[in-house]
Amino acid sequence: MDVQIAKGWKKALSEEFQKDYFSRITAQLKIEKQSRTRIYPPGSMIFNAFDSTDFNDVKVVIIGQDPYHGPGQANGLSFSVQPGVKPPPSLVNIFKEIESDLGMTMPRNYGDLSAWAKQGVLLLNATLTVRANQPNSHAGLGWHQFTDAVIQKLNQEKEHLVFLLWGNFAKEKGAYIHQKKHLVLKAAHPSPFAADKGFFGCNHFSKTNQYLIEQGIDPIDWLIKPSND
Repeated sequence: MDVQIAKGWKKALSEEFQKDYFSRITAQLKIEKQSRTRIYPPGSMIFNAFDSTDFNDVKVVIIGQDPYHGPGQANGLSFSVQPGVKPPPSLVNIFKEIESDLGMTMPRNYGDLSAWAKQGVLLLNATLTVRANQPNSHAGLGWHQFTDAVIQKLNQEKEHLVFLLWGNFAKEKGAYIHQKKHLVLKAAHPSPFAADKGFFGCNHFSKTNQYLIEQGIDPIDWLIKPSND
């Protein structure tokens, strides 16, 4: 796989791209593609999170599990969907929490979070690909090793990041983040099955901006405005 990503990430992850496990990921994706297995997101968007938010620009990290597995949904950014796709339930609940926390009105029929990514929010799925209609189908492919390396690189080489860990999976994924160097905020997952068990009312969005401002870093404008493009 010839990975085309932003320069900072290409340098930071150059060793990972040379490792055997990454070669195995590449080989398996090629096999599935040749067998006409439908994989999401599209090939050009697999590394969209890294293209949209370069290593040196990261301020906030939101960890998801794997891409949406329905047609036209996934765009390579965790919790985000492509323009024109109605926000899935977890994203609807994220928007509800932003409205409650910050008092801003979020869109009802637009869920592309690219605007966050451009401001320094790394929207990172633990697994970067998925087979159509088969959630977690690529969880054993090797992506977890890659994204563990991503988190560790951020943890070690940067400081004053905000990590938003929603749900047990994300909490385990971020268990080794240095909490004196970074702000680590934990809550229940925003899915309809868990949101009322600690996601609603977590105020992570205002807490994130308060911390960034305290560190002399520009806060995130969480308001999503539907594109006219």
